[in-house]
Amino acid sequence: MDEWEVVLLGLGGVGKTAIVTQFTLNCFEYDPTIEDGFRKQISVDDRMCFLKVIDTAGQEEYGSMREQWIRESQGFILVYCITSRETLDDLRMIRQSIMRIKGGDAIMVLLGNKCELEYERAVSMKEGAALAKEFGCEFFETSAKTAQNVDLAFMTLVRALRQARDSKPPTPLTAPPTPPAGRNSIRKRISRLFSKTNASPHRKPYQEPPNLVHGAIAAAQQSRITLQVCSCFS
Repeated sequence: MDEWEVVLLGLGGVGKTAIVTQFTLNCFEYDPTIEDGFRKQISVDDRMCFLKVIDTAGQEEYGSMREQWIRESQGFILVYCITSRETLDDLRMIRQSIMRIKGGDAIMVLLGNKCELEYERAVSMKEGAALAKEFGCEFFETSAKTAQNVDLAFMTLVRALRQARDSKPPTPLTAPPTPPAGRNSIRKRISRLFSKTNASPHRKPYQEPPNLVHGAIAAAQQSRITLQVCSCFS
């Protein structure tokens, strides 16, 4: 069974906790958090998977913990509130942190939450879709209160995680390292090298250089023999 760790990121008050509780517990409530983990087993395209969903605080005083949340997660849900443009703009900085830590293949979904508050809307759906296109991810407007598109958002993220995993090439198998050669092995290699060199048809056979001392003695002996022969005939 697939297991994924997913983290929700966004400024405080955008409804991250409400989204998580709606998804995992099928209820709507608000309880400000620093960090809390929820677990749920769901079926996506007739395949079961297990999700650990991390709900995080959006307040700036917990910004130092954001890198840890990003580093430990595989999927990211970026949440803004459609009644606050500030929450939309802040997501660019959050995405930069994700890309810096996880690289360009980070899997994420963008959510514009509280879409039931249409009369208070400050961010149009078109603007949300444009930001999602900039991020290269899927986009949904959600309502944690009515559960609109909440399950769909998580299922879409799971599909993207599976697709990214299945599209990665397999890790190549590396050959085991060659053990260091011992002394006997080195001697055999040297002997083999010299035998090949001496057997070459283009190489002249080795001739020992003449010994100068032996040559001088032989010349002296020859001169003595010549003198003796001459004295016999004189």
